[in-house]
Amino acid sequence: MDLATVVYLIQEHARVDLKALQSAHPDHWSKATAIRALTLDAVAEANSGHSGMPIGMADVATVLFGKHLKFDAANPLWPDRDRFILSAGHGSMLIYSLLHLVGDVQFPIEEIKNFRQMGARTAGHPENFLADAIETTTGPLGQGIANSVGFAMAEEIQRATYGASVVDHYTYVIAGDGCLMEGVSQEAITLAGRHKLSKLIVMWDNNNITIDGPVTLSDTSDQVARFRAAGWDVQEIDGHNPDEIDAALTAARKTDTPSMIACKTHIALGHAAQDTSKGHGALTDPAQMVAAKEAWGWTAAPFDIPKDIKSEWEAIGARGAETRRAWEERFDKMSQSKRETFNRALAGDAPKKLSATIKAFKKQTSETEPKLATRASSEKVLEVINPIMPETVGGSADLTGSNNTKTADLGVFDLDNRGGRYVYWGIREHGMSSAMNGMALHGGVRPYSGTFMCFTDYARPAMRLSALMQVPVVYVMTHDSIGLGEDGPTHQPVEHLAISRATPNTLVFRPADTVETAEAWEVALTEKSRPSVLSLTRQGLPTVRKEHKNKNLSALGAYVLAEAVGKRQVILIATGSEVAIAMEARDLLQAEGIGTRVVSMPCMELFAQQDDAYRKRILPGGPVRVGVEAGVRQGWDQWLLGERGKWGKADFVGMDRFGASAPAEELFEKFGITAANVAQKAKALL
Repeated sequence: MDLATVVYLIQEHARVDLKALQSAHPDHWSKATAIRALTLDAVAEANSGHSGMPIGMADVATVLFGKHLKFDAANPLWPDRDRFILSAGHGSMLIYSLLHLVGDVQFPIEEIKNFRQMGARTAGHPENFLADAIETTTGPLGQGIANSVGFAMAEEIQRATYGASVVDHYTYVIAGDGCLMEGVSQEAITLAGRHKLSKLIVMWDNNNITIDGPVTLSDTSDQVARFRAAGWDVQEIDGHNPDEIDAALTAARKTDTPSMIACKTHIALGHAAQDTSKGHGALTDPAQMVAAKEAWGWTAAPFDIPKDIKSEWEAIGARGAETRRAWEERFDKMSQSKRETFNRALAGDAPKKLSATIKAFKKQTSETEPKLATRASSEKVLEVINPIMPETVGGSADLTGSNNTKTADLGVFDLDNRGGRYVYWGIREHGMSSAMNGMALHGGVRPYSGTFMCFTDYARPAMRLSALMQVPVVYVMTHDSIGLGEDGPTHQPVEHLAISRATPNTLVFRPADTVETAEAWEVALTEKSRPSVLSLTRQGLPTVRKEHKNKNLSALGAYVLAEAVGKRQVILIATGSEVAIAMEARDLLQAEGIGTRVVSMPCMELFAQQDDAYRKRILPGGPVRVGVEAGVRQGWDQWLLGERGKWGKADFVGMDRFGASAPAEELFEKFGITAANVAQKAKALL
């Protein structure tokens, strides 16, 4: 097929769309076409990517950025900017094109040319840690729209705290058919509707195309009815008509509910692959590219943006500078204490008094030696932390009384209390975790929430993204072993510690008592770029840290809790509830004259990052080693066989199967997680 034929077919296919729009809105058309052209060029250069969505949503994005989005391209981290979230992250060239066009210095044309290449900011999917103007990492569909709920909630909380003169912005989302198919979208949509998050506006790219073909292959949901049923305001528009887009966005800003704008679009508009599943992916055929550009009326060379069009876009990027300066003047009029708290929380810095507060709490605990489930220990720690950290926002996935995450001072976030700091997330582990990511990314708040440890399975995709995005979300995961008892194996985590530890850039804490729980919270709340998982017990645990130390020993990852008496022959390494079991085993071994050291290891990741000299002091070569944890062995051999350990001189007491329904004490006996078995395993190695 020759070029002329391709051009003819494209024009016939989309004649009305292209010719009518081009002639009716020439200025808009030229700016939107710049997005389309850059998308084609970048994807072709990389020979990889997704062309169709950016091409199809270029009109919506042009109107949004050109007439509605409050931002300053020269100051992409301005706190009161509107947030733009590309939930359909595969269409990353849409945001990269926009950022280049508006004059963001982090996106020169070289970055566009290096799309999807090593070291480029223009990764295959948007990554928040690569550029200031990218609000969140998207790609796993549904995550962006779920993040957006957290962004909107954080905005509401901050506005109630500091006033609308300094916090008053919108969160805009572009979501695709795939985003709305993912289950997490339902969790997000219903939650947003319940809380009437009126500053959340979702633009649905309604193109009816997935990778396999039409959406109707797998879904016939009435998305408009679905959003309306969840309490959203919904509008249906032509996504290629700038007047309709403008009017819809204007109306959406006036509602008292979240808004969804159903934008009927053509994927890969004007390309030979328009309205087909092929339009979803990389459009790299040279003849078809030339033909598409001809159909759009685009005559510039690849990666070349005519000066007049680039100037128009850069004027859009600079438009918000005066608004930002006015905001800075209003911000400076706030009280000094409010400004300092705002800036400290935005920077992710803990208050200076946190350390002293934790030290005092630890001292009192060591003196009183309470026997508590570490979930209850966590609550007591939060009771002293939350009053001095107004940025903390707690919650639970319908397990408040079990997770112990609510303290009396927080107040409940609701329609009549936007400054409330406790969220009843409902049975939405995935939506909760994704929204917490959004809160953390918005900035100014520190979210933590809980569920049962076993249900990290439901939160897992968002937990992974917490780590990838480098946000310090805290996951309070209680009922952390077979120790939860009668609820049985469906609720008893076995492999979940190993899964969390296998995730890069994640801290997993399994504290042995109230003192270690306080230390874990101190570390988690001073982290700036890593999420933390707190693995906490249902069953009561004795205080094992009876001698007060000002130093945060849990921050070292592992430390000697009890030294051997006589020649050191055995090292028992344990976490959480099993530390007390290891201490009992030590007593049994010492009674037989076998010198035994007990190492508490509340956080393997922190221990791994200590220098070799410290790790050698804690785990010297020579003694046999036994690891003790009510979970699977995966991950433990690093400490049992590595770090000067030896094959045949190490063993593990834990789980290699699912649990059962019975009282906790019976389960620990049944599965051999007892002091007697630990002692026997150690002696067998000598």
